[in-house]
Amino acid sequence: MAGHATEEHPHGADRLCGPGDRVYSLALSRGRVPRAEAEPVPCLLDLALLHPDPDDMDWLVPTSPQEVMSRLLRELYDDVTESRRRVGSAVTAFDRYAGLGREPAGGATPAEGTAIRVLDGLSRIQAAMDAATEACTTEVLTVQPGGIRREAELTEGLHRALELRGRGVRMRDLYTHVARHGQGLLTYLELMGDAVEARSLDEVIDRLILFDRTVAFIPANTDRTMALELRHPALVEYLVTVFERLWRLAIPLTAPLPDTGIEGISHRERSIAALLAEGHQDAVIAERLGISVRTCRAHIARLSETLGATSRTQLGVRIAQAGLEGPPRTAAAAGLDREL
Repeated sequence: MAGHATEEHPHGADRLCGPGDRVYSLALSRGRVPRAEAEPVPCLLDLALLHPDPDDMDWLVPTSPQEVMSRLLRELYDDVTESRRRVGSAVTAFDRYAGLGREPAGGATPAEGTAIRVLDGLSRIQAAMDAATEACTTEVLTVQPGGIRREAELTEGLHRALELRGRGVRMRDLYTHVARHGQGLLTYLELMGDAVEARSLDEVIDRLILFDRTVAFIPANTDRTMALELRHPALVEYLVTVFERLWRLAIPLTAPLPDTGIEGISHRERSIAALLAEGHQDAVIAERLGISVRTCRAHIARLSETLGATSRTQLGVRIAQAGLEGPPRTAAAAGLDREL
């Protein structure tokens, strides 16, 4: 939507110009505005914030802020997903080109001392993480995908977390909403106290750990037996930007998840409805939300029962009719609504 800005109004729906804000606010309060009154602000039509009244084409009616917010959040997620894909491609290409260089003096391997280092094997990954932990002085940012975190995963990095807490390093962690239900995570956060701030989203990007905004670690294969250590300033800065944007949309673990506004439909079921509306299969939805396929299908069954759908096709129609095709609203989304 932001890409639809006009030359006269170079902005997106998340940052309206003064005249556009006035006319859109007027349309919301009155229910519609004369077409002539909107002529000086073509951005409202370009951004689909206003559209013709089917009963009288001389008038324009506003698109609801809730629908606008759903579009903005969906576009933001798509932008992050595409940018993540491009970073992965760039890292792969860079690593391949680095391997073509001449062997440095002293016999060091081409990967050593470069901005991108491939860590092959859990022992090398752990050693690099320990070294980064020891050098860290200010901040650690992490993204932890998947569902409820296993005790073994939490115990694995506990010594690093306690070491960081002892030096006064601040930590911010992003999880999926499903992780809220894991007792191990709650125990970990209680142990860490105010050294850790945690938030959650319906879905997050793949695992990411950032130390002092100077070094980042990301998986290099699906089973996480290989990792990339990134020290290139541009790549690290990009990953920090991705984290901060997700952080602003996330909900603190100390706060409850927002109500869906529809009786009998949970926040998770609304998330599943939105992904079903996008055409995703059960297995994909389960992976993105950090739940099992079996649990996902149980939620879909309850969703069908609540909406009175007897088939997947009918469920899609019911989801659209109930306004569940967009992402669930968050406190951040409500704030953007107020700006509109």
